Amino acid sequence: MTVTVSATLAVNEALAERRRQGLSVLPLGFGEAGLPVHPVMRDQLSAGNGANAYGPVAGTAALREAAAGYWARRGLATDPGLVIAGPGSKPLLYSLLLEIGGDTAIAAPSWVSYAAQSRLVGQRPLMVPTATGEGGVPQPDLLHAAVTGAREQGRTVNAVIVTLPDNPTGTVAGPDTVRRLAQVARELDLVIISDEIYRDLVHPAPGKTRTEVRSPAEFAPERTVVSTGLSKNLALGGWRIGVLRLPDSEIGHRLRGGLLGLASEIWSSPSAPVQAAAAHAFTEPAELVDHIGRSRRLHGLVARAVTDAFVRAGAAVAAPRAAFYLYPDFEPHRERLAAVHGVTTGPELTGLLLDRYGMGVLPAVEFGEGAEALRMRVATSLLYGDSEERRYAALAATDPLALPWIRAHLDRLEEVLGSLVGGEPTAAESERQDGAEPLYC
Repeated sequence: MTVTVSATLAVNEALAERRRQGLSVLPLGFGEAGLPVHPVMRDQLSAGNGANAYGPVAGTAALREAAAGYWARRGLATDPGLVIAGPGSKPLLYSLLLEIGGDTAIAAPSWVSYAAQSRLVGQRPLMVPTATGEGGVPQPDLLHAAVTGAREQGRTVNAVIVTLPDNPTGTVAGPDTVRRLAQVARELDLVIISDEIYRDLVHPAPGKTRTEVRSPAEFAPERTVVSTGLSKNLALGGWRIGVLRLPDSEIGHRLRGGLLGLASEIWSSPSAPVQAAAAHAFTEPAELVDHIGRSRRLHGLVARAVTDAFVRAGAAVAAPRAAFYLYPDFEPHRERLAAVHGVTTGPELTGLLLDRYGMGVLPAVEFGEGAEALRMRVATSLLYGDSEERRYAALAATDPLALPWIRAHLDRLEEVLGSLVGGEPTAAESERQDGAEPLYC
């Protein structure tokens, strides 16, 4: 089959090309954490640079024990022998889908790679809608009906993927929804794959002290595989390290044997220096906990400010509760967008935003929804600055929204959305297409 470049990477490349041409950009498409590497992690990586042996396929004992401790502190007692490390969450997920086999139920919308990887291993993903404000978890009743219907048609459905908290919506499914999902999975004998890589970046709703995150591993421990990594909470996407927590059950022990066989043939073992640094990170020393706390606060403040801009423009948006995503819907402006801009589909809308305004976002169709949906995934984390100095300043600022480069992005967003829903581009907008506007990126 033909495999195209991931949509998130493609939009990032499109914005980079605009920068090279001297055109203005509003980088809201790429889901990178957008923050600097903490000095402690730099030191840990440097200290391990002499480690050049392959090491155990499952990962070093130190990393697996540290990851087990990380989960235990979140209420999930974990046997280090049932932890598997890999070069990022993506290859771990791919190997897991290969080992489980059959088709997989996936939330709609959901992260772009779930369905893509499902197809790569020869599956037909079974897309199941989520409830508004509870992204990442298929509606339990709809999941039951979809899996039962697929099986009646002769399909084999063996797993369901959930994301807690969610990418692309930035929302968190409630405890009752997660509990019912676990019950359906047990009834239908589905393996639950719970991607919890954003768990440490949950920010409370305004006026509240916390947003509760419950893992399906609490409700169906015998059949839930949990994945996480350091690419989001510590902004280490380029380091490529992820870990799986397998259930202490017949299912978990069976999966472990198959996964280690696959890993031995695909990546042999994760990078030894990165594993050493990751082992330290998963022990959660105070300085890293503080750094993650500052990151969480920054993500929340900027995501809410961007959400407010979309709300003022008349888009429907579920308030983000985690990470740096939101998922606005321009359905309230469907008639105006068609009349003024000739836009009737999500890809047309996001194409217009990129071509006319230099605003990079991704249409809902990339996340498993229909092309007619006027929803889009907005990622706010690249608004923090284009240099390490600016990003550190954003982390340290009492009011990061007042920093001139972040303020410039927010003002530009207001201007773009005003033009989009208000009518034809202004003269100033036309000038920007000629590269007259300075870059804020």
